Amino acid sequence: MLRYLLQRFLFAIPTLLGVSVLVFVAIRMVPGNAITAMLGTEAGLLTATQRASLEEYFGLDKSPVEQYFVWLRNVLQGDLGYSVRLGEPVLDLILHRLPVTFELAFLSVVVALLVGIPLGVGSAVRRNSAIDLGGRLFALIGLAAPNFLVATLSIFVLSKYFNFLPNAGNFTRLLDDPILNLKQMLLPALTLGLAFSASVMRTTRSAMLEVLGQDYVRTARAKGLREKVVIVRHTLRNALIPVVTLTGIEISYLLGGAVIIEQIFALPGLGRLTLNAISQRDYALIQGVTLFIAAMVVIINVLVDLGYAAIDPRISYANRS
Repeated sequence: MLRYLLQRFLFAIPTLLGVSVLVFVAIRMVPGNAITAMLGTEAGLLTATQRASLEEYFGLDKSPVEQYFVWLRNVLQGDLGYSVRLGEPVLDLILHRLPVTFELAFLSVVVALLVGIPLGVGSAVRRNSAIDLGGRLFALIGLAAPNFLVATLSIFVLSKYFNFLPNAGNFTRLLDDPILNLKQMLLPALTLGLAFSASVMRTTRSAMLEVLGQDYVRTARAKGLREKVVIVRHTLRNALIPVVTLTGIEISYLLGGAVIIEQIFALPGLGRLTLNAISQRDYALIQGVTLFIAAMVVIINVLVDLGYAAIDPRISYANRS
């Protein structure tokens, strides 16, 4: 197992290097630079001496290749750069915003699994029944309804008819006031979680239908085991592999920042931070956040692989090379 993990992290190095190169090149294809991003139209009023001084300060006097390796060296030392717009180190900004996005992702996934898995199991076990029809209709609506539309309508209905606004820009962190924080996070988590639960339901249903037709399920029933034991112990556990894969992909997406939801509900997470960085052309912040998200995706993929082994004893990484 340790050898397998070491191999996975070694293989992740080229991936992260590739992401760093793509981000670095893409940022520099955008017209302008850190100086124009910081000063705007006033950059045209700089004298040649002032411009040269700023270019030296930001490292723009070096060739693009030199700039990349300087940035990469700093990244390996834990320095993701400095945000010229916010006046803070990029790593500090990421670590400050990460708990909000992580909490949103966790709550959304919990909602999705609590809703999607029971619906998927019920639809598969009661195939072509009213339960199955209702579950498939729910999944169809969940997949078809855009998140931004559901979020906007939720805010409109709650504010107009119930005089309740989930978060009016006064976000409260979990450690400061857990109750108020959960009240503010509930609606965003439900918006994302119910949409994701539609995918979980469809995946669970398909996997359950496939497993229910296997010989060992028929054998378990022939042995006289209770239907609940057959469903939970022999069927559901083996059907969870694709659900784990889907959950890993969704967590990667959410940790990358649910940009639209964070913007609509004014949540100070990674998604909103990235969106502001792009609109303000904060190059160092965009590079740092993108590389950090790529590293998180790699780690989540490894955890998903370990989840396979935990769910299905037949899967083992002990002897893999």
